Amino acid sequence: MDISCAFPANSAAVEAAVLAEELGYRRVWIYDSPALYHDVWVTLARIAERTERIGLGPGVLVPHLRHPMTQAAAIATLDELAPGRLAVALGAGFTGRLAMGQPMLSRRQFEGGVRQVMALLQGEVVEVDGAATQMLHSEGFAPPRPIDVPILVNAQGPRGQAFAREVADGITVSFTPVAGFDWCAVLSTGTVLDPGESPTSERAFAATAPSLAVRYHGLAARGQALDGLPGGTEWTASIEAVPEEERHLEIHRGHLVELSEHDRKALKPEEMSPAQLTGTPDQVRERLARLEAGGATELMWQPMGPDIERELRAFAAVVA
Repeated sequence: MDISCAFPANSAAVEAAVLAEELGYRRVWIYDSPALYHDVWVTLARIAERTERIGLGPGVLVPHLRHPMTQAAAIATLDELAPGRLAVALGAGFTGRLAMGQPMLSRRQFEGGVRQVMALLQGEVVEVDGAATQMLHSEGFAPPRPIDVPILVNAQGPRGQAFAREVADGITVSFTPVAGFDWCAVLSTGTVLDPGESPTSERAFAATAPSLAVRYHGLAARGQALDGLPGGTEWTASIEAVPEEERHLEIHRGHLVELSEHDRKALKPEEMSPAQLTGTPDQVRERLARLEAGGATELMWQPMGPDIERELRAFAAVVA
């Protein structure tokens, strides 16, 4: 199983990617959520120019945030900047759309958007918004078509997985792998504990707390009750104090980066189950082995907290 890392897009992610290459990580994935982070393509281009070997990719790119031609041109640009290093993962948009008050793409919208981008990269004429479009780039403005970069799609359910088998090179999923794919990249989080350290220590909690809040954000965004979660009642009361027309902004504030004021009211270290890959070195290796046995071929691991360098080095030492 390849060990890769994932980051929200910002300048710190560029520096972290440089270190990740030095430490031997296979690939760096950058999130596409413009209401929360830097632009995904600008960040990836900066990483491409600062590194030489590490794989790169948006994980996951959201169709409809940009015109399909804009997406295809960005892919072509990065493929030219970093030949052979690019992989592109696409998804229906969690915070990428919900944080702007828009629903996630329907399956039909998502599949249509993926097909359009893929066809453009092949050099085909594609109808977009009722008009014929094609990559017209002359020599020196994009690689020759077809532009063959690996394409993965986020596929949590059976229909998405069937679509992936039809058109893509593999899938991305969160936490739980899916067997039967040549490429199954699994997003996960956690921290390697110091000798004698508790999973609920202040350091360990700081290094994983933003990931623990994601479940609260996801349930709230879908209108589901949080009563069964630790502090769920307090979290709900806090978010419901926000005017409804702006509530989606507060639900996702700080997503995967820091705890919002609503998160801090609800999440207490002693009440939370540790993140999936939090444990001693032996425990982390055992959990990685379980992911691989379940079908994972790549780990998309996001380090968090105030000391990203420590997290990257500690995790690299465990999997070395």
